[in-house]
Amino acid sequence: MEVCLLAGRIMLQSGAETYRVEDTMERIARAFGVREAHCFVTPTGIIFSIESTEPTKTKLVRITERTTDLHKVALVNGVSRRITSGELDIEDAFRALTEVEESQLTYSTTIQILAAAMASGCFLIMFNGSWNDFLPACLTGGLGFTSVMYFHRMVPIKFFSEFIGSIIIGILSFLFVHMGIGVELDKIIIGSVMPLVPGLLLTNAVRDLMAGHLVSGISKGAEALLTAFAIGSGIAVVLSFL
Repeated sequence: MEVCLLAGRIMLQSGAETYRVEDTMERIARAFGVREAHCFVTPTGIIFSIESTEPTKTKLVRITERTTDLHKVALVNGVSRRITSGELDIEDAFRALTEVEESQLTYSTTIQILAAAMASGCFLIMFNGSWNDFLPACLTGGLGFTSVMYFHRMVPIKFFSEFIGSIIIGILSFLFVHMGIGVELDKIIIGSVMPLVPGLLLTNAVRDLMAGHLVSGISKGAEALLTAFAIGSGIAVVLSFL
């Protein structure tokens, strides 16, 4: 039970789809000889039960923090395959999963900011923006992403940090155009907010709905819509005062 829950918790906290988490947990349980294992996964918790013992054992794990770390998802999938093929026993599997959980595989804050800045400029070009706006979009996107990370650490509420970050993006975009550094205000704003768009969340919501996980799909879709509303509201506040 502890091995299955640890694998499920790592995957769910790292941005895996609900059906993938449930499938991995059930495969691990079957590999260790548990024929009657049931799990119910939502974005905020995992309920797992084993009926092969008397009385039936059930455990609940709460998920409070979620991020995007597909490397950890791939590593857990690799451990699951090794368990299924018989390469790992329970102790080795638990040790391997613990190492994955404790590992710091995400890129540094500096690299994330630079990637967001470069992505903002590339999205501007993709949306038929001018090369004259490439540098303003990079600076605006990078500073906006930095502000989102900073405010999220101060107040761990995604709506608040994304709302403030969008306001900063709108103000910086207007200043660049007003000073003559930028040309097209709308293209700079669109390119700069793209790193904040919940693309993975929307994708997982649709895939969960298609797989029949209605609770998870609807909740993830609602979270994605709330994020989009925060981004749009922040930009709308700035444009309403221009």
